[in-house]
Amino acid sequence: MLDSAVEGLLRELAPQVLGALVRRYGHFDLAEDAVQEALIAAAAQWPGDGLPDNPRAWLITVASRRLTDLLRSEQARRRREDQVATWTLSEDWLAPAADRAPRESDDTLILLFMCCHPALSPAHQIALTLRTVGGLTTAEIARAFLVPETTMGRRISRAKQRIKASGVPFRLPAEPERAERLAAVLHVLYLIFTEGYASTAGSHLIRVELSAEAIRLARLLRRLLPRDGEVSGLLALMLLTDARAPARVGPDGALIPLAEQDRGLWKRDYVTEGVALITEALPRGATGPYQLQAAIAAVHDEAGRAEDTDWPQIAALYEVLVQVSDNPMAALNHAVAVAMAQGAPAGLELLARLESDARIAGHHRLLAVRAHLLEMAGDTSAALAAYRAAAQRTSSLPEQRYLNGRAARLET
Repeated sequence: MLDSAVEGLLRELAPQVLGALVRRYGHFDLAEDAVQEALIAAAAQWPGDGLPDNPRAWLITVASRRLTDLLRSEQARRRREDQVATWTLSEDWLAPAADRAPRESDDTLILLFMCCHPALSPAHQIALTLRTVGGLTTAEIARAFLVPETTMGRRISRAKQRIKASGVPFRLPAEPERAERLAAVLHVLYLIFTEGYASTAGSHLIRVELSAEAIRLARLLRRLLPRDGEVSGLLALMLLTDARAPARVGPDGALIPLAEQDRGLWKRDYVTEGVALITEALPRGATGPYQLQAAIAAVHDEAGRAEDTDWPQIAALYEVLVQVSDNPMAALNHAVAVAMAQGAPAGLELLARLESDARIAGHHRLLAVRAHLLEMAGDTSAALAAYRAAAQRTSSLPEQRYLNGRAARLET
């Protein structure tokens, strides 16, 4: 079995090595295959032989030899073998880590931007990011998203081909495209985390491998862009949310809502780090949606008991978030916060406005919130019907059990 330290090092070095190859040779798809083979070779040799003096250089050398073989085979048909045979590694590639730091950072950031290219759909962006920057295998990604490995393989292959066809150069995009692409990168990392923390399908509510990988990539992105408030906000949001994961699922796998969780089980180090991040980020420039969501999560996490939650502050933050992002889920959460601060009728009034929003009308979460607020208001029969309807709409088995359980409790 691969040592966790070696596995972590390989995962950290993978995007650096891929970036170095793509910068030197181009051929994103072939370079990615070559890097994967180098990682497999390292995983087989390093545990027994020990780490090389310069692991990154070792991987680049092995991957470059494999890529050269692939290119020779590919380009022989195009009569370019002579050009490929003359390629050699430059001394810069094998330089000490301190001398390479800026280029390594640039290469990893460029890879993130490439994986989130606008020519790709969100599903393809997620798959390619997890494969090339996250270092997950196709089988691991397929298992995480509950699709056959062959399906995920085709998805990743199509993503590579679209990147190749787009002709995008291996460099950071120019402004203002850079800001737009960074927003896509943040969105992809957020989607990866969300799918891990609140799985939309299957028998498990939490997929630790996905949420952990999203946090790792968000940490990496913040190291590359330490002054960006939204990058810090996203990392803070992930930490403050994931802090509750140990208390979110019962021994039987049942969902435990926030108000009923044992807060003594929360990861206090994540809470401390997340609060510090958002506290540092908020005063810097304009406040974006990830910073606002992190601020809301911080208010929740800093409450020692559910009844100590500062709901008026949360409602005010959600009101700003709705204005900034026009996100129906934010509006849904705003209705809950208003209900908690001002009473169920006020929340139900806001909820009624969302029923005409095609982006969320009929969504199981809208139905679940309506059921909760109706129960708060004392309308048991309407709440029961809404819980049943919400359970039928979700494809998450833990959510189905929870919603049906709430309904059953009202029947007794």
